[in-house]
Amino acid sequence: MSLSEEAQKRLADVVELQPTKNAELQDQWGMEGGSEVHQYLESELGDYYYRDENSMICATPEAEEIVGGGDVDTGERQVAGTELQRQIVGVLPGPDEEPQSVVATLHAVESETDAEVDDVRSALHSLTDKGLVKRVRKTVPTFRLAIERDRIVIDTGEE
Repeated sequence: MSLSEEAQKRLADVVELQPTKNAELQDQWGMEGGSEVHQYLESELGDYYYRDENSMICATPEAEEIVGGGDVDTGERQVAGTELQRQIVGVLPGPDEEPQSVVATLHAVESETDAEVDDVRSALHSLTDKGLVKRVRKTVPTFRLAIERDRIVIDTGEE
């Protein structure tokens, strides 16, 4: 997806201000309301942002790479998540490996959890929204890590 000059500038704002909310971007972009911001984000920057567990707007790793001029961020990515999401990150194939299906992921974590297929599917989609997992479209959706496993920290809030 190629971005217009305006979209690139606004994406840089999202990266700089993250985590942020509609009202802050509304002020930054001189828009009339939060719904206008939401509409812009969805139509122009949908692949480059996600909302965290507090509904704050955050940039994906790809967005940060674009804004950084193509420099790949090699730093750690820490996000809030669930124990199931942490387990899934531990078993998913790496960024350069063959992706696996939801069912294969369920089988890989079933010795550690009593999760159902819908729980795993939901966790995979949440990790995709956070930019940590990449969904690969085949006959059925398959998944693999978007960034290296050792760069991901899922804070479950449990000690």
